[in-house]
Amino acid sequence: MASQSHQATVIDGKAIAQTIRSEIADEVRHLSKKYGKVPGLAVVIVGARKDSQSYVSMKRKACQEVGIKSFDVDLPEQVSEAELISKVHELNANPDVHGILVQLPLPKHINEEKVLGEISIEKDVDGFHPLNIGKLAMKGREPLFLPCTPKGCLELLTRSGISIKGKKAVVVGRSNIVGLPVSLLLLKADATVTIVHSGTPDPESLVREADIVIAAAGQAMMIKGSWIKPGAAVIDVGTNAVDDPSKKSGYRLVGDVDFQEACNVAGWITPVPGGVGPMTVAMLLKNTLDGAKRVIEQ
Repeated sequence: MASQSHQATVIDGKAIAQTIRSEIADEVRHLSKKYGKVPGLAVVIVGARKDSQSYVSMKRKACQEVGIKSFDVDLPEQVSEAELISKVHELNANPDVHGILVQLPLPKHINEEKVLGEISIEKDVDGFHPLNIGKLAMKGREPLFLPCTPKGCLELLTRSGISIKGKKAVVVGRSNIVGLPVSLLLLKADATVTIVHSGTPDPESLVREADIVIAAAGQAMMIKGSWIKPGAAVIDVGTNAVDDPSKKSGYRLVGDVDFQEACNVAGWITPVPGGVGPMTVAMLLKNTLDGAKRVIEQ
């Protein structure tokens, strides 16, 4: 164990995201001046899940701040799959919409895979279209869009001056949204990548070898300080609510990493909240801008 006097550099995701957002705002102003057009993002939400609604209003507000036009599509919980898909087709055909995001999870009666597959690959700002993921997985191919959270993780590393090439990276979790795509991105950046998941015996010994740890397992404080290699960079994607009677809400948010312990060992670490979260939204805006530039500047 490192001495208690050691403190990891805390990577301020909020500040880095703010920098990226002001870069985006500049580019949006430039497009508006030169071409008289601005990027447009359609955010589709089905039903009234509290967490989904707060994510969506955050995304819409972020659009407003950087000058991206937001197209709001709010559908009732009971909407049929066919209606939702025809809404997606409508947005595909709208030339002012450069990005389409369907907030997940969708109600049980709707097939997520089917709906996401209907989004035009040119407007897939979430980066989840099978063709985008497929290209991400192949050498020498470039997807049109990268998934926002994985892209944000790599951006946090590079903007913090942490080199990835030749490093040992361990990704904890193998979800389609984070674990899998972030491991593909790390591979593309020339890291040697190991994926640890629920079927991995002795995950601790693997994590301990990592120069870069990306924790995306969705298990509160699963990764202890003793698991971390001294000086490693730790990106914590987890957002888990744990009971905390001292808080007005009755809970607080923690990551997949035991932050206090890891701070004594790691070289760099992201906090929860305020680490990866703000980056996800910034990358969504960046993807929307990139999608718009492909159309407007051609």
